[in-house]
Amino acid sequence: MKKRSLISYVIISILVFSLYGFVVLNGSSDKDTEQANNQSIIKNKGSDTMVNLAQAWAEAYSGVSDTVSVEVSGGGSGTGVAALINGTVDIANCSRQVKDKEKQQAIENTGKEPIEFIVGYDALAVYVHKENPLDKITIPQLAEIYGEDGKITKWEHLRIANSGCRSDKIIRISRQSNSGTYFYFREALLGKSRDFELGSLDLHGSKDVVEVIGRTPCAIGYSGMGYATDHVKMLEVATDLDEPSYAPNLENVIAKTYPIARPLYMYSLGEPSGEAKAYLDWIFSPKGQKIVEELGFVPLESN
Repeated sequence: MKKRSLISYVIISILVFSLYGFVVLNGSSDKDTEQANNQSIIKNKGSDTMVNLAQAWAEAYSGVSDTVSVEVSGGGSGTGVAALINGTVDIANCSRQVKDKEKQQAIENTGKEPIEFIVGYDALAVYVHKENPLDKITIPQLAEIYGEDGKITKWEHLRIANSGCRSDKIIRISRQSNSGTYFYFREALLGKSRDFELGSLDLHGSKDVVEVIGRTPCAIGYSGMGYATDHVKMLEVATDLDEPSYAPNLENVIAKTYPIARPLYMYSLGEPSGEAKAYLDWIFSPKGQKIVEELGFVPLESN
């Protein structure tokens, strides 16, 4: 009996020790994981024009601070502003300015006003298929292509023979109406008294616009100059027929000769503080601004 009792005691002790060890090790593992993931999260959302730039910033910042994770998503400037108004993001990316009514909504919802930061500049390029013979275009011509009751509906109206487009009909590629790029391009062409003609192909992202044009000889569209590929051509743009035309590039944006250039914005809800402020300060630093230029945009110190 004593021998059996001793054996039973040993077996029970081993089982208890093993179970205790599992609990301790498992608890320790969870704690270690929790510590490893103990990062401050900056939520950053908005402009599709800026999404590649924002992601590049976020990736580079992970090498600057291992206690901060920047979560980036697109969806358009309007989506970013809506999230800011609802207080669900720390920073909204916008390729247009926040409207007065949006500022008021943010104040009513959160008690805080959106604070504006210009983080770079962009030339809004006009794209056609790489084999399109057109090389330059004017703002009034673009207005007649995109505007309500526009008179330019075929390539022959621009006095070119676009042999790749059998129908000769101009296919207008645009952005969805919650896009800051859409908002800016419409006002640059049409002012505030005229709207776009219905019937354009409206796409979600800047990259999508360029990809579709690269596959569509009949198409024309607009997107940030940083999205150019070998499959498309960026047109020179003039303010009028008797004015010189300029290509969308760094030099012409700096010289303010390219007529469709704009600031790129970030907005915080109230004055930024803590990790969000440190992140914005880093974006304004030489390293942050170098990424602006590497991604095909124009850094602040150039202007």
